[in-house]
Amino acid sequence: MANPIYAEVVPRELTWVIQEEFEQETAWYVNADGSLDVAKLITEFQTLFREHSEHWVTRFQYQEAGPQLLLQAFLQRIVNSGGRIEREYGLGRMRTDLLIVWPQGDQTRKFVVECKLLHKSLEQTIDEGLEQTAEYMDRCAAEAGHLVIFDRREGRRWEDKVFHCRRASNSGVEIDIWGM
Repeated sequence: MANPIYAEVVPRELTWVIQEEFEQETAWYVNADGSLDVAKLITEFQTLFREHSEHWVTRFQYQEAGPQLLLQAFLQRIVNSGGRIEREYGLGRMRTDLLIVWPQGDQTRKFVVECKLLHKSLEQTIDEGLEQTAEYMDRCAAEAGHLVIFDRREGRRWEDKVFHCRRASNSGVEIDIWGM
């Protein structure tokens, strides 16, 4: 979205009802040193997505973007307690880049979450996603990157779609890969 105001307002408006349904717990996702545990957040989202995605995704007007909007709603609600999320849309490339900005003491930590829909083979999607994630991490000076791949193909069992945190490298940059 070209206008920064719309880039912030439209996703929040599209996901507001879902954000309100998430339980707001105390900071279970913050480590003792005040750092954000992104892996814990994504693992928790995997569980939520597996159990409730059919119900929630159908509530979005834009079904194709439903999984990405649901992840944004989940992260927005959590990160609002201390950080912020910045979004960049690659609509023609079937992806959304999220940048989590988390203040910790006197520094600001940045984490990239790249969302991709699986339309090709898993290997092709991972290869493209790793490249995009590494580029975005470099541009944002992020310390960590996470590639989240949503498998929306019909007839697939959840056991085949969900995988926990594979680690891969692109140009020497380590990126965690999550399947949903």
